[in-house]
Amino acid sequence: MNDFWNQLILDNPVKSYAYVVIAVIVGLLFKRIASRFIAGQLFRAASSLDTSLDKQYFVRLLLAPVETFLVAFIAIVAIEKLRFPRALEFEIYEIPFREIVHAIAKTILIIMFFWLLLRIIDFVALLLKRKSREAGDLKDHQLVVFFRDFLKVILVIIGILLIFSIAFGFEVSKLWTGLGIAGAALALATKESIENLIASFIIFFDKPFQAGDILKVNDISGTVEKIGLRSTRIRTEQKTYVTVPNKQMVDSIVDNQSLRTKRKAEIRLKLDSSTPPAAIMKMLEETRRLLSKTYIESPTVFLNDISGAAFLLNIDYFTPPISITDFNEIKEKVNLEILKLLETLNLPLSGASTRVEIVNNM
Repeated sequence: MNDFWNQLILDNPVKSYAYVVIAVIVGLLFKRIASRFIAGQLFRAASSLDTSLDKQYFVRLLLAPVETFLVAFIAIVAIEKLRFPRALEFEIYEIPFREIVHAIAKTILIIMFFWLLLRIIDFVALLLKRKSREAGDLKDHQLVVFFRDFLKVILVIIGILLIFSIAFGFEVSKLWTGLGIAGAALALATKESIENLIASFIIFFDKPFQAGDILKVNDISGTVEKIGLRSTRIRTEQKTYVTVPNKQMVDSIVDNQSLRTKRKAEIRLKLDSSTPPAAIMKMLEETRRLLSKTYIESPTVFLNDISGAAFLLNIDYFTPPISITDFNEIKEKVNLEILKLLETLNLPLSGASTRVEIVNNM
């Protein structure tokens, strides 16, 4: 029996392979317990900052990366105890196969570790988004989403540099020098992307708009759904989904209609030139009385112009910054009352082009 366990296979006794298999099996059996314990300890540290954390969600979020990292770590450490077989001592493109295997193992560990860090960022971002929703602050909500994506990009870049440095033995300083040589060409190729990234920071710190605002930029009108690292997504009034580069959002004139303090409606009446002055006076007085409603602000009613063909009456009024549906209901009610008033006073309108012209400012 001892001869079997001491039998050499690829320069290693059978018992060494058995130890590796046992270590991997033990890791697989206890990975759930160990990962839950580690996730629980991380949760205890996080809960000291916020006692209302959801432990089940936190553990479930971190469970997969912690389990994978533990199994990979145990397997790599166990395999490391084996002698590297002389049969595998060869080179691929002048690179020893031993170094390739070591580089792959280190790369796996680094990827697993940074996967765990990315999950932690997701959880912290979710926590901050929940707090911003409870506080009703959409600006903080969108800021969390932006910096979550930004930190993920930074972590991925750091992870790639660590893989080059630790796994493949490149000196980061020399790598930066090489990137500096190619940096000019790369910067030219990614010029617009860099401009959009800088514009995204301008948007978040200058805050001309935020997610949920109704904007009009260039020929596009709609609601901002997301502000990303490169572009802003807008849901238009036709329910289409438009992506606008952040540079255009910064360089263009943006009308943030959500920040309006009032809504304005305009009515233009053209009365026939045969209308007597007394009737016009009566129309003006009745219109002013009609607009003295609690939901109407700063009404203006006056005889604007006198021409040979018509008398032009200007009727302007404002409402609070209510929804467009409520605003349209008020406009409809006012328009019908004015039409009824014209009928009651039997006022003729001017010529074939006679109409009540309503200019909507929404």
